[in-house]
Amino acid sequence: MFHKLAAFALALTLALPGLSFAATPVNINKADATTIASSLDGIGQSKAQAIVAWRDAHGPFKSADDLAQVKGIGQATLERNRAAILLTDATTPATTAAAKADKPAKSRRRSKKAAAEDAETTE
Repeated sequence: MFHKLAAFALALTLALPGLSFAATPVNINKADATTIASSLDGIGQSKAQAIVAWRDAHGPFKSADDLAQVKGIGQATLERNRAAILLTDATTPATTAAAKADKPAKSRRRSKKAAAEDAETTE
């Protein structure tokens, strides 16, 4: 019974390679080809080198969708890795500024008590 279960698990792993490996977040604008190849699912060394060559020729990627311009990168590969494709480092000021911009602005409304206290001091 154990051998049948192990064989089934192995067959399932080989049949569904997208489920057996998860992409690792990588900054495609700074990483070398080896790092890109080891981080993204379905991207081997030659495709990773093509990504770096495209970046060197055209400048940094502005969106993850720009990867589709690299020969050999299709929509399926792009979608499978979209969550792991970074355009900046997580610790850069640009990223934190963008994160702050996504937060709603604080309300400028004041409490009735604070407004009344201010009114008393100005009278």
